[in-house]
Amino acid sequence: MGDRHNPQRYGETWPQARVDLCLDELEALRDHVVVSGGRAWHFMSPPGHLELKHAHDHKDIDLFVAPEDVATVVGVLKARGFAKVWTRYDKLPSDEDFRRYEKTVTAAEAAVRITIDFFVRAKVPARELHGYRVVEPSYLLGLYSNIHSSDKCFAVQAAVKLLATGIDPVGRPELVAIPAQTRS
Repeated sequence: MGDRHNPQRYGETWPQARVDLCLDELEALRDHVVVSGGRAWHFMSPPGHLELKHAHDHKDIDLFVAPEDVATVVGVLKARGFAKVWTRYDKLPSDEDFRRYEKTVTAAEAAVRITIDFFVRAKVPARELHGYRVVEPSYLLGLYSNIHSSDKCFAVQAAVKLLATGIDPVGRPELVAIPAQTRS
C-alpha cells in the first residue's frame, strides 16, 4: 500500500487523478493482460466505490502477461512513454519472469508516477469483470505469500472471510467497507 498499515488512517482516499491516469494506461493493455493485485480488487468491488487507500492498493498496476503477449505489451508500454526500471529483484534467482515499467505524467498540478509490474505466466485463472480479465479471487489470495504484499488491506481480509463461508466476494460491499472494529 502507499502508506504503512495503520487502522487510524482507514478513511484516507487515493487521489482520483492517480486512479484515472492508471486506468487510462490499463485500458491500452486490456486485451493482452490479466489484472492482479489492488487493481483486481478495484474491479471486484462494487461500481462507484470510494477509493480508500486501505481498501485496495493503487500505488502500482500488477499484471500477468502470457508469454505470447509479452512483445505486444512491451511495445504498447514503450509507445506510451514507459521505460524499463531495474529493481533489486532482477538480480535474485527466481522462477518468476518479472518486469517493471514506469513513466511520470503531470496532471492537475501534480506529477504522478505510474508503475506497471508484470509477471509472465502462461495460465492464470481469471474472469471477465467490467471488460477486463481479472485474477480469480481465491487464486489472487494465494499470491499474497510470494508476489503481492498488501495482505493487510481490508478488501483482502474481507475476501478471505467471504470465501471461507462459500461466498463469492465479487461485487460485495465488504470489499470497500471500513471494518467495524476500527471505526472511531
